Amino acid sequence: MTQKRPNFLVILADELGFSDVGCFGSEIHTPNLDKLAREGTRFSDYHTASACSPTRSMLLSGTDAHLAGLGVMYEFIASSTARDPERWNRPGHEEYLNHDVAAMPEVL
Repeated sequence: MTQKRPNFLVILADELGFSDVGCFGSEIHTPNLDKLAREGTRFSDYHTASACSPTRSMLLSGTDAHLAGLGVMYEFIASSTARDPERWNRPGHEEYLNHDVAAMPEVL
């Protein structure tokens, strides 16, 4: 018997605050997102980062960005006036989704 594959939709929006969607108490009218939230599953304990790549790594891996290898992105390190090359090779700062975590598509 063939196993049924999961069917789901993940929406990741940069710069969207917790209270910017009606289903979380916003005064902004978001009927389509509210309907998706009502009929589906809502994340209510999700953690983000100040940059999009670490945030995406947490969503894809289900773990903290540092455990996934994206604690700090090269762009931030390279542009820093206080460059610290030692930091680049430390665990959690690999700058790519490391081999210690399984990404959601691999699990599915």
